[in-house]
Amino acid sequence: MRDKKMGDRVVVGYSLSQRFLHWVTVLLVLFNLLFPDGMNTWRRLVRHGGTPSPEQIASANIHAYVGIAILIVTILRLTLRFVQGVPPEAAEEPTIFRLAERLVHASLYLLLLALPASGIAAYYFGVEALGSLHADVLKLVLWIVIVTHVFGALVHQFYWKTDVLRRMTAG
Repeated sequence: MRDKKMGDRVVVGYSLSQRFLHWVTVLLVLFNLLFPDGMNTWRRLVRHGGTPSPEQIASANIHAYVGIAILIVTILRLTLRFVQGVPPEAAEEPTIFRLAERLVHASLYLLLLALPASGIAAYYFGVEALGSLHADVLKLVLWIVIVTHVFGALVHQFYWKTDVLRRMTAG
């Protein structure tokens, strides 16, 4: 594996904190993607002039708090990425796929910032247009990017037989 210099340091893998925050992000994002019912119920009631029950508000709050946690963890991840650096791209990967990898990672980070921001704007500040963008468009795009990201990791592992997957699991 090639080494990537970061100042005087050589970055050969992701740090423990980078790996930990990656997997915390995965768990938080999957929770909000797979269990949005509380927020969906709250949103539907509010849009139609209903009054949510305390239990429905609490359920929507959980979704919102997890989204805020995603935003905070993403900012921490980006900070670590700039401070600690990242390992180099796999040399075995064709150039077009390295470009796709960069695009997918940039899209993931952008979505991990945009989804919580739009959710906060909709839930706490009543910006309904952003609520629709959040729940309908950005969520679908996030699913597509996640599937692409996982597929890319599996291609690295089983087709190119690189250490990319190991770098984000064992280090």
